[in-house]
This record gives sequence, structure tokens and C-alpha cells, in this order.
Amino acid sequence: MQDRTHTAEAEPGDEVTVAGWVHEVRDLGGIAFLILRDATGRIQIKFEKDEMDDELVETGLEAARESVISVSGAVEEEPRAPTGVEITPDSVEVIAPADPELPLDPSGKVDAELPTRLDNRTLDLRKAEVQAIFEIRSTMLRAVREEFHEVGCTEINTPKIVATGTEGGTELFPITYFGREAFMNQSPQLFKQLTAGSNLERVFEIGPIFRAEEHNTPRHLNEATSIDFEGAFCDHHDAMDVVEGVVKAAYEAVSEESADELETLGLGEEGDSEFSVPDGEFPRLSYEEAIERVNATGELDDQLVWGDDLSTEAEKALGSDVGGHYFVTDWPSEIKPFYIMDQDDDLSTGFDLMHPRMELVSGGQREHRYENLVEGFEQQGLDPAQFEYYTKMFKYGMPPHAGWGLGGERLLMTMLDLDNIREAVLFPRDRQRLSP
Repeated sequence: MQDRTHTAEAEPGDEVTVAGWVHEVRDLGGIAFLILRDATGRIQIKFEKDEMDDELVETGLEAARESVISVSGAVEEEPRAPTGVEITPDSVEVIAPADPELPLDPSGKVDAELPTRLDNRTLDLRKAEVQAIFEIRSTMLRAVREEFHEVGCTEINTPKIVATGTEGGTELFPITYFGREAFMNQSPQLFKQLTAGSNLERVFEIGPIFRAEEHNTPRHLNEATSIDFEGAFCDHHDAMDVVEGVVKAAYEAVSEESADELETLGLGEEGDSEFSVPDGEFPRLSYEEAIERVNATGELDDQLVWGDDLSTEAEKALGSDVGGHYFVTDWPSEIKPFYIMDQDDDLSTGFDLMHPRMELVSGGQREHRYENLVEGFEQQGLDPAQFEYYTKMFKYGMPPHAGWGLGGERLLMTMLDLDNIREAVLFPRDRQRLSP
């Protein structure tokens, strides 16, 4: 609509046409008010019944909540109105009527369970709190891209349909590809390594990954957004420097650019919780130090011993002890994937970046020596011949390189203290949900 004015732009004395959704109707007898909502806010429409055309009043007041309407009229100052102004309408048009029986209440006055919200995501997204999450997500991803460019990265896009997976077939979704078996890619790992071995050197990707894990928890998805980095002539220390910069840049951008959205979510200066940008360098704890600190908390029933992975309970205990983002480094080689390079016989270059609530990143320096890589495939029980497209490139001058993968939804979930990772996805995919 070329002559449309957003509600936030309406000023006293203007003649405007606004369009949006019927948020609420309050009929007080001789006078009634309709609250119209658009992407920029809300505005009050005043109906003085005795002074207006009956058909105009009837059109406005009989429009069901969430109907799309257009209103033209004069903007007047009204301190008692929600935004300090109101419109006296000359015309009201119902563009798209809504069914009066709504499956959920977009005004938020009546709560809905998360499955109902996700079943009716379009209605759910009309709530200011839900909109705020995805405005912040957009700001976060833009800041991540900008930080990658700042450190000399090139954005790439890798295949999402592959012949075989990074870590075998147990976590892969099979598909039929022109009569052949193929899979949805669980990670851009192999392809970003191949690209880092070219003259592009430092690369990043933000894209979907697919994991056929039968989880049903508040922090797992079967389709997720992975933020990936790979850098030639980088070691694991360099890779940790990059991810720390990316995470901090995301927080800083949200803090600087999304104050209104944070306030809507109760994370502003006057909110229930405080949003804070991570301060100082992230601690880098060795695996040995991490299990010692976990054991010292006394939170676990059984003490961790060398070679144990960090359970959810251990992560929570350590996160509470550290109190902020931190790395766990120098993992035992036996725990980390075969393509992670070893420092010596017992320790790998693998690292994880943790938030006090959960793991965000897994990374490390990669094995770039051909013979060692092939041996790693065999030790993993994988046939190196199936990965020849990948391994043969390591015969042609593959530089040392390191990288990581960061869960985009987990970054947003922990940043905003969301209860469920599905709240950080427009249309989540999990074991039960394939639609909408």
C-alpha cells in the first residue's frame, strides 16, 4: 500500500492511512475504541457512535480480533491513548477477516502451551515477545557475519545432500537421490576443510545441519543452524580466539542495537533479568582441570575419572562454578573425533566452548597428514574408500588448519535465557514435529 503510514510514524495533525491487525476492541457504549497493531506498534482508533456513519462504526467494531484492516483518518493528540495519539476514522476497510475462534491469543493475555504456539506459529509471531526473539536473532547473525569478515573470512555454502556422513550413518537422515542412497548432511566439516585447503584460507558458513538423533530434550533439534569456521595455517589456539571474538561480537551488537527487544523480553535495564556482554577473556580450562573442578563441587553422585565425558550434570556443576563462558581444552584423544589432531599420545587439540547452561562449540586443529587421516578412518570403522573425494585432497599439499562449529540456536537460547531451544527457531524440526 503506497500511501500507508506505519503506526509509529503517525503524528498529530496528519491525515493517514494505517493498516494492520485488530488487536483489541473496547466498546464503552456511546464511544468505542479499536486498537490496531502493525510491525511498528499500536494505535488507537476512536469511534464516536452518535457522530459517525453507522456503517463505518459497524465495520470497525464488528471486525474480529486479528482481522487485517485499513483505516484512514485524522491523527489527534490524546494523552490517555496507549501511544498518546489516536485516529478519528473517515473510512475502515476489512481486508482479510479472521475467524473469531482463534487457536491462541496473540495479545498474550491468555497463555498457550509451546506445542500450540508452534502449531500456529504465524499467530504466535504476532506477539511482541516472540517477534523480539527473531529480531534479536537477525541482529546476532548479522554481527557474526561482520565479525567473520573482520578476521579475513570468506563466506561459503557447502552441500546439504551428501554421499556419506562425517561420523558414520547412525545420525544421518537417508534420502533417495536419483535411485541412489544419499543423506542430509550432519555437518559441513569435510567440505569446509577442503575449502580451507584451497587458496581461500579462512572460510565460514552459516547454514542448516541435520542430525537423526532421537533426542527429546529442551536443547536438541534435528534441523539446526550451524555457524562454522575453518582456517588454514591456524592451530586450535587461533580457532579459539576467533570463536571468542564471534560470540562477544554477537552479544555486543544485541546490547547496542536491540535495547527495545531486550526490554520486551524483560532483559533490559528495568527488566526481571539483566543482559550483559561477556567481559574479559574466556577461561581456558584443561580437561584435567575441568574434571577436578567438577569433582570439587560435590554436585555429582559419582566422581569423574580420566576418560569420562562431561555429562549434563557435570556441565551444569562446572558452569555454575566458573560463572560464565569458558573453554575446555586438551581432551583425551580417545574422546574426540578421529579427524582432530593429537598433541601427543594422550591429548588432542580438541576444545569445547561452554556456556554455564550447555555446550555451544566443538572444535580443534584437524589432522592434515594423509596417512594419519586414513588410519583414523580405519580406527573409526569407516571405509576410507567412501571418503576418497575428501582424503585424496590431503595428498596435494593440505596445510595445517583448525576450525569449529557453533550452534546458532544454542547461542541465542543461552543469550536470551530461553527455556526451550524451539523458541529460537521459526519452524523447529524434532522427533515429533515435521509441520508446519
